[in-house]
Amino acid sequence: MPDLALLALLVFAAALLYSSVGHGGASGYLAAMGLVGVAAAVMKPTALALNVLVAGVGSVQFLRTGAFSWPVFWPFALGSVPLAFAGGAVTLPSPVYKQVVGAVLLYAAWRLLSHGVRPGAATHPPPVSAALGVGAAIGLLSGLVGVGGGIFLSPLLLFMGWAGMRETAGVSALFILVNSVAGLAGHLASLSLLPRETPVLAASAFAGGLIGATLGARRLSMPALRRLLGVVLVVAGVKMLLGR
Repeated sequence: MPDLALLALLVFAAALLYSSVGHGGASGYLAAMGLVGVAAAVMKPTALALNVLVAGVGSVQFLRTGAFSWPVFWPFALGSVPLAFAGGAVTLPSPVYKQVVGAVLLYAAWRLLSHGVRPGAATHPPPVSAALGVGAAIGLLSGLVGVGGGIFLSPLLLFMGWAGMRETAGVSALFILVNSVAGLAGHLASLSLLPRETPVLAASAFAGGLIGATLGARRLSMPALRRLLGVVLVVAGVKMLLGR
């Protein structure tokens, strides 16, 4: 794999930042792999595998602090998991996959570089029917691209007042975990495409995820790292859209 040291560093940074807000970091891993020229066929299973690892660490850390809401989590997960499984079974043509990933990365960059959402003080669980439908849409996109869906779910929960900041982090972590597992299960054969350097990337992701989730539980922010990763996502997104 080209530029393994650079890729491992970028994976570590992505895991550190994303896990601090309950995310698995798949969009960051996809951006890193796109920047160093990893083959499109390898990107999806690798991002999902790293996502499972980091989202698992984040889920444990946030659940320990009580930052979780079952009434918010279950309808989104119920709608998303079957569709994430179905999406994982679909292999998009490489040019199409790159276009979709490029769009997702630019959206993720916008989320990172924006000032964020300011949720109201009062929150309420989402309507079950709406959560099931939204979860299904997020799950399908997650399985197709190789992300956990947290970058789509988190802002929605905050905008709609369905969860506070801490609950959003915990719900997102577990949501990403179950979606990533479902996406991998939908296409188990893709695991054979994992590169031999996966243990190195997994170690980097685990270290970053553990540090980030711990910092996130203590409500520490990392604005400089957020901006830096946002720039990386923009560059990678544009590169993918241009098919390079």
